[in-house]
Amino acid sequence: MSTVLVTGATGTVGWPIARDLIARGDSVVALVRDTERARAILPAGVTPVPGDVCDRDSVKRAVAGAEIVFHAAGLPEQWRRDPEDFRRVNVDGTRIVAEESLSAGVGRFAYTSTIDVFRWTPGRPFDESVIDPEPRPTDYERSKQEADRIVVAAMDAGLDAVFLHPAAVYGPVPAVAAGLNDLIVRLATGKIPLLLPGGMPAVHSDDVASAHIRAADAAPAGARYIVADRYMTLSAIAESVAALVPGAKRPPVMPLRAARLLSAAGERVAARTGRPPLIPRGVLIFLESHAVPDAARAEAELGLRVTPWEQGLAGAIERFRAQGWKTVA
Repeated sequence: MSTVLVTGATGTVGWPIARDLIARGDSVVALVRDTERARAILPAGVTPVPGDVCDRDSVKRAVAGAEIVFHAAGLPEQWRRDPEDFRRVNVDGTRIVAEESLSAGVGRFAYTSTIDVFRWTPGRPFDESVIDPEPRPTDYERSKQEADRIVVAAMDAGLDAVFLHPAAVYGPVPAVAAGLNDLIVRLATGKIPLLLPGGMPAVHSDDVASAHIRAADAAPAGARYIVADRYMTLSAIAESVAALVPGAKRPPVMPLRAARLLSAAGERVAARTGRPPLIPRGVLIFLESHAVPDAARAEAELGLRVTPWEQGLAGAIERFRAQGWKTVA
């Protein structure tokens, strides 16, 4: 049994990590901003401790005594009223958690990075071999690039770290966050009149959790693992949802030119009003990028076996229906 700290334990990645660690008998502590809310969400057996990844003192207290740290906290969305939020949470928060883990002598640090740090050619499979040296086009992506470099620097100083790079994560977790889960719920409840062009690579949250834990247990320091299943257009996702939810339909696809014009106009309005644009620029860039990540290394070295999309989607929909089809506000 190990003593483990999980950041982001109420989120789409951190929640199943915490659940699976408890199931195998580990002692799990979760750093949370709201302990009352967290108690209603966290897997049974997880101990919530108050704090924030941006608050060094609270991180220092949470890390004390931990043998393993899973740093899964972060802002996954592609738009914030204040873009500096990405730096505060994804960059500075990662720096604080990594530095305090190093200072506390943590034995293994598992970091939730993203496929966005790699270089790829649209539509062509890519692996972990090339980190993109050029700044990515969105605030979110650039923040994750910098955070990744921070963990590498902490490794150079002695931190034993491994890197997990999930695609778009979906799955039956208690709180629906921005991303693929929210898209699934909105499609199921008829809240999307038009689909955006493009698509995304998807992966089930259970598979992401399993890869994190296996990497933390056995991977060599510095190892990187893409965790992904398949690339899907939004049309294909909508068709899958419609096949499982009576009354759900596949909306028509908005022409790319119209989507770009609407996104640009929405971004200008958002800059004045502080209200989220209908189509954030970062979302459109992500959908147009046609990223096709290859998870062969995780399959070979971690024994990753991805949950079939149809099976995973059915389980997620069942959970979200039971929760009252709550979406991200």
